[in-house]
Amino acid sequence: MGFSNVIILAIRAAQLLFAFIVLGLTAYVAHWYNVDTLTSSPSQVNWLLAVSLFTIISVLYLEMTPRFLPKFSHPLVAIGLETGNALFYFAGFIALSVFMSRLLFCRGSVCGAAQATIAFGAFEFVLWTASAVIMGKELVKSGTLQGLRRRRGQAPLSAPQMKEAQAA
Repeated sequence: MGFSNVIILAIRAAQLLFAFIVLGLTAYVAHWYNVDTLTSSPSQVNWLLAVSLFTIISVLYLEMTPRFLPKFSHPLVAIGLETGNALFYFAGFIALSVFMSRLLFCRGSVCGAAQATIAFGAFEFVLWTASAVIMGKELVKSGTLQGLRRRRGQAPLSAPQMKEAQAA
């Protein structure tokens, strides 16, 4: 097992652990809003709740598919999931922190849970960004992206060259 594989595995374990933490914290905040207040839970909380579920599915795909279903594994899907999760967490923790900064008061365990959600969302953003950078470097190093680049002088959608028929 290479050094980068060990790092990626450790990052994946932290991503999965933090996803479950964010899931629990946002579920608690959403439940408090839905039960104890007259308003529904804010969209910022709901977004991070959905992103944490997406993260769990992403980590399962990224770790299980290459091992057990390599036919369904593709490096560009993997880099897309990596960058997508990073962007989703970036949007989520920024949006929730702006929402929390505009509250008139914040106290109690629900406020602490929302603040912890912001912190773990920021950690998730850093983890997904790091794994996306590592994955991108490995894609470039392995030459996976070479097949996607056009060769010089070749039209993007050119047909194969026709062979002339031999004279009989």
